[in-house]
Amino acid sequence: MTVVEQLNRDWQRFTPLRRLSRFAFYLCAVAALVASLRTIEIIPEFLYDAPEQMVDLVQRMVPPDWSYLKPTLDALVETLHIATVGTVFAIFMAVPIGIMGASNVTPNGPLNLLAKFIFVTSRSVNSLIWALLFVAVFGPGPLAGTFAIAFRSIGFTGKLFAEALEEADKGSIEALTAAGASRPSTFIMGYWPQVRPAFWSIALFRWDINIRESAVLGLVGAGGIGVALDTAMSLLYWDQVAVVLLAIFIVVVLAEIIVTSVRTKLI
Repeated sequence: MTVVEQLNRDWQRFTPLRRLSRFAFYLCAVAALVASLRTIEIIPEFLYDAPEQMVDLVQRMVPPDWSYLKPTLDALVETLHIATVGTVFAIFMAVPIGIMGASNVTPNGPLNLLAKFIFVTSRSVNSLIWALLFVAVFGPGPLAGTFAIAFRSIGFTGKLFAEALEEADKGSIEALTAAGASRPSTFIMGYWPQVRPAFWSIALFRWDINIRESAVLGLVGAGGIGVALDTAMSLLYWDQVAVVLLAIFIVVVLAEIIVTSVRTKLI
């Protein structure tokens, strides 16, 4: 090819195959969006007066019924207990499973697959579904909510802990192994110092998430502030609903501040 032919040649960013693939992707995305909109059956009449309904709902919430503050705070304390105890239970269960799932710490294929299966099972089931299952086992109350939070958190905590172990530097591990250190000593002296910051970060982050998730478990009878919210909504006491929502918002913000502060000091 001569220089003139090269200069006259049209430059194209993508090959014809890539352009065809991109077009097919966009076409499938649009088709999926259209199918989804048709499936959820949006009723235009309900959309027209949605702003008016929202304004009316806010007007019913103002002013909040501050006499409902004490039962709200009692339920809020119960929510914090559910989130905290559930997180602790999850950590105790997730750490050994995370060690089992790290291929460099536990070089055993079947055990690695079993750990990953537990991770996927825990994360694929929503906390409300776990709550429904444990309400059927233990009955309504905070115990069911605590176990729901714990089993939901195993997959998240254990998977991230296993990934942190797999990303650990091999130099110190090989040095300890060459010196004749046992497997527990290698883990304590080699792996743990490297993954400790990640471990505390994961634990604090999960506790923060669990506070948010615990707030709605009461909607299915698993205790916490969700019970107060469900009661107020069922009776159409929107001024009491406002108190509950404000309490949830404040505790979530405080939890975020506490987690950020503690994480900064620990890591």
